[in-house]
Amino acid sequence: MAKGKNVLTTGDVARICNVAPRTVSKWFDSGQLKGYRIPGSKDRRIPVSELIRFMKAHNMPAPIFPVGKIRVLVVDSNADAGSALADTLRTRADYEVQTVRSNFETGVVAQKFAPHAILVSLLAEGIDATDICKSIRANEDLQTIKIIALANQLSDSESAALLQKGFDGYISNLGDAGEAIKKIEEATAIIY
Repeated sequence: MAKGKNVLTTGDVARICNVAPRTVSKWFDSGQLKGYRIPGSKDRRIPVSELIRFMKAHNMPAPIFPVGKIRVLVVDSNADAGSALADTLRTRADYEVQTVRSNFETGVVAQKFAPHAILVSLLAEGIDATDICKSIRANEDLQTIKIIALANQLSDSESAALLQKGFDGYISNLGDAGEAIKKIEEATAIIY
């Protein structure tokens, strides 16, 4: 497995789990192990975060994956707020963080930076968080990125609507760096 690889083949998973590739295919086909098929092929791909979830669920010893630092992209049109959050994530969690201030920049930077998670402010002017989420989900190369909304005090119906729109989670207290780090780690499910 290559360093920093976010998606695994069935052969990679078989080596990690010490089973035959056919066993991995059965787990995938039965829906126990989530992933996707390569279009026009029968080849399967499994995101690292899904493999870790599967291994934990079945009490299998999960190895430490060599992913390097978690990469986070912060999307906020308010430069001060975005920079403050980025600085906090760098110092408190040692994440590799970049910030952008528009929908267009989000797409460009996401392609090059390949973040594990994108934090999108719902309160930012000129940023359409739902559009960003749809664009990321529609791009095959970016589908493993976890998208977390930044908002203050969401109601139960508002948070449920976010999850239905494709967000992987939300942070309701923007001043709580601990909550942001916890949500990023839960969403990316990377073991240290």
